[in-house]
Amino acid sequence: MSDHHKFHTHLPRSGRESLLFMLVISFVSVNVIPVVISGLTVGFSLDTWLGVLRVLPVLWVVVIAVVLLTLKPARWLVGKILQPGDGFGAHMLANTLCSVALMSVVLTVVGTWVGTWSLTVDPIVRFFEVWPRNFAVAFVVEAVLAQPVARLVMHRYHRRVDTHGRRSSRCARGWRRSPALLRRWGPGRC
Repeated sequence: MSDHHKFHTHLPRSGRESLLFMLVISFVSVNVIPVVISGLTVGFSLDTWLGVLRVLPVLWVVVIAVVLLTLKPARWLVGKILQPGDGFGAHMLANTLCSVALMSVVLTVVGTWVGTWSLTVDPIVRFFEVWPRNFAVAFVVEAVLAQPVARLVMHRYHRRVDTHGRRSSRCARGWRRSPALLRRWGPGRC
């Protein structure tokens, strides 16, 4: 499969698809990254996991807001890193790297405030101690899990929509009565 084809089939094509793509990535990320970071901070336990689950809805909204806030700066950074003609993998890696770097800077502080339900200076004071670990965890989860899952969802969605679109256009052109099409697709699929 060519890189151009992957850009067309594995990434969103419209605003609605972008929303779906962002929701899939943020859902996977919010369910994995805070659990791992909290576990590394205070230890992995059922209480830690339940504590993360309690703040998950608020954290998800915060993550989506931070995604939208860092979208343009991340795109600008990606434009500075990549050259015209770079492949799909390079684009995905650079985009993930820039997005996660910017988001992890903000969420290292804001995520701690949401997770602890308190506004303290502790995340700011400990920023340079905590941020590299948070960035590493977020980058691995995004690059290995969240982004590939979202691209797979987009690929399958586009495959279904594109196949349905071809079928619909054939039906609209009057091919409905074609015996070959009726045998191939059945009477109710056209």
